[in-house]
Amino acid sequence: MLSVDIQNKLKVLPDSPGVYLMKDRNGRVLYVGKAKSLRERVRAYFSDSSDLDSRKRSMVKDVVDIEYIVTITDMEALLLEANLIKKHKPRFNVVLRDDKNYPYLRLSPKEKWPRIQVVRKVKNDGAMYFGPYVPSGPMWETLSFIRKTFPLRTCNLKFDKINRPCLESQIGRCIAPCSGVVSTEQYDEIANEVKLFLQGRNTDLIDKLKIRMYKAAEDMHFEEAASIRNKIKAIERIIEKQRIIEPSLEDIDVIGFAREGVVGIATVLFIRNGMLLGKKDLFLDNLEGVEDTDALVTLIEQFYSGEKLIPHEIIIPADIPDRHRIEGWLSLKRRGSVEVLIPKRGKRYEIQRMADENARALLRDYLLSRKGSEVVLQELMKELELKRLPIRIEAFDISNIHGEEAVGSMVVWESNSPKRSGYRHFKIRTVDGADDFAMMYEVVNRRYRRLLEEDNNLPDLIIVDGGKGQLNAAISALAELGLSTKDMDIIGLAKEKIVEGRESRVERRKSREESREKKFERVYLPGKSDPIVLTPTSAVTHLLQRIRDEAHRFAISHHRKLRKKKAVLSILDGIRGVGKTRKVALLRHFGDIKRLRKASLDEIASVKGMTKKSAEAVYNSLKEM
Repeated sequence: MLSVDIQNKLKVLPDSPGVYLMKDRNGRVLYVGKAKSLRERVRAYFSDSSDLDSRKRSMVKDVVDIEYIVTITDMEALLLEANLIKKHKPRFNVVLRDDKNYPYLRLSPKEKWPRIQVVRKVKNDGAMYFGPYVPSGPMWETLSFIRKTFPLRTCNLKFDKINRPCLESQIGRCIAPCSGVVSTEQYDEIANEVKLFLQGRNTDLIDKLKIRMYKAAEDMHFEEAASIRNKIKAIERIIEKQRIIEPSLEDIDVIGFAREGVVGIATVLFIRNGMLLGKKDLFLDNLEGVEDTDALVTLIEQFYSGEKLIPHEIIIPADIPDRHRIEGWLSLKRRGSVEVLIPKRGKRYEIQRMADENARALLRDYLLSRKGSEVVLQELMKELELKRLPIRIEAFDISNIHGEEAVGSMVVWESNSPKRSGYRHFKIRTVDGADDFAMMYEVVNRRYRRLLEEDNNLPDLIIVDGGKGQLNAAISALAELGLSTKDMDIIGLAKEKIVEGRESRVERRKSREESREKKFERVYLPGKSDPIVLTPTSAVTHLLQRIRDEAHRFAISHHRKLRKKKAVLSILDGIRGVGKTRKVALLRHFGDIKRLRKASLDEIASVKGMTKKSAEAVYNSLKEM
C-alpha cells in the first residue's frame, strides 16, 4: 500500500522532461533517473502492471519520498542525471567508478605570447586542447620534448614591461619575449610548430622546417641551419616511438566492454591523429538486473558528462537504446557533430575488438584478485543456490586403470585460491575392481571421519568429480558419519557433450570453430534430478573447472607415481637377495628403473642396505634384460 505522501506526489507530477530522485525514510537518495515525461516514468514504478526487475522492485519498497527537477529538454535531463549520480552515488544506480579529471595540454594561439600548460578541465575559451593523456607519463615526456625543442615561454608574466631574461633563456629553453627583442611573428612561428606537432601533422612540420633550414644555409646562417637540423632529427626520433594505429582515423574514442555477473569493466582507447594516445579502464558497479546495452548507456552518459574533450567519433561494441539522442547530447557538449558507431568490419572493427580484449583481460585479473574473488564466490553461491558463501572448498577425484593402483585425491580452495598444504592423497583400501562410486564413498568417509576425530572445521562446499552416482556415494558416506547437506553444501561436477544443431548453421559458416562440439559443465545438486548447465564463459564455470582440474591433476600424478613404483618393484622381484626393503631403498635412491639400469656397480652398492653380492645380482640382472 502506497503512503499518502507518495500518492499525492504521483498526482502532481508534471508531464515534462526532468530528473527524479527516490529517497528512503532517512532522506538518502536511493535512485536517480531521467525521463521525457516525469509523470509517466515515475508512475510506472508504482503501477501494478509495471515490469520492473528484482533490483528496482526491492528499491520501490524503501521509497518514502520523491523529489523531481523539471528541465527544458531531455538533453538537459540527461546531463543533470549524470551529475546527480556522481554527487549522491545512489545504491540502486549503476555507478561508474571514475571521479578523476584527466590531464590535457592547452595551447592558446590567439594569445599574444602563447604557452603550453597542463590542465585538467576543458573550457570553451577558444584555446586548443590536446589529450587526454592516460596515464599521464607520456604527457610529461611530450611536454619535456616540447620545452627542449620549441623554446616557448613557461612563465605567467604579463609582459607589460621589459624584463631581464631568466635562466630558461640562458639554457636555450625560451627565446625570452620578456626582453623585448623578439617579435610576435617570430614567437608565433614557434607556437605554430608546436601546434602542428601536437596535432600529429609531423610531415607538414618537418617539410616546413626543412625549407627554413635550406634557406638559412643559403644565407650562410650555418648555426641556425644546424639548430633546425637537430630539431628535425629530434622530431623524427619521437615519430619512431609513437604508436600509430591508423592515420586515417584522426580523433576517435574506442570503447571495449566486458562483464561478469554484477561487475562490468570498460576500456576506453584514446586515438588522436591516428595515434594511440592512452587508455582508461573504468569499473561499473551494481549491474544486477541491468542489460549490457543499458550499462553501456550509463557508461557513456557518466563518462562524458564532465569537462572532457569529446572526439567527433565514438566506437562502441553494440547498439544502444536512444543512440541518436545520445549523439545529439554529445554534439551539444562538443559544439560540433559526434557520431556513435558500431563497426562490423574494417580497421575500426579491429580496434574495437582490441579494446574488448583489453577489458576482458582486466576483468580476468580483477576476478582473480582478492576483491574480485569475493564477487565470484557470491556468484557461485547464487547460481548454485548454496546455503553459505563457499570460503573453503574441498574437491575429490578418483584415478585408476581398471581398478589397479586406485587412488583418491582431495584439493583445498580457500578464498578462491588453492591451499596446497591442505591437499591429501588416499590409497584405496576396501574396493576391488573398477567401482568409482565405492571408491568415492571410501575416500569421502575416511576424510571426514578423521576431520571429526580431530575436531577440525568442516568445509563450506564439497565438490566431487562426477555425476549423480558419485554425488550420492559421497552423500551416503557423510550420512554414515552423522553429517548431512545441512552441515555443508555438496555438488557433483560432470561434463556433457552438446553438439550444435540446425539453428547454428549460419554461425558455422562464419567460423569452423563454431561447428565443433562444445563441452558444457553440469552441476548436480542433492535431491534434484536435473543438473544445472553452466555458461561456458562465466567466471563461476572457470572457477569450478580450475578446482576440478587441479583435483584431477593431483590424483593422476599420485597414481602414476604408484604405477612407476610397482613397475620397478616387479622388475626387481626375481632377483635373488633383493627383498622388499632393498627394493624400496633402490627405488628411493634412483627414482625409476631407467636410472637404475644406467647406474654402475659401485653406485648400486652404495645404496643403504645393499651388499656387494646383492649389488652384483641387481647389476647383472638388469644388464641381461
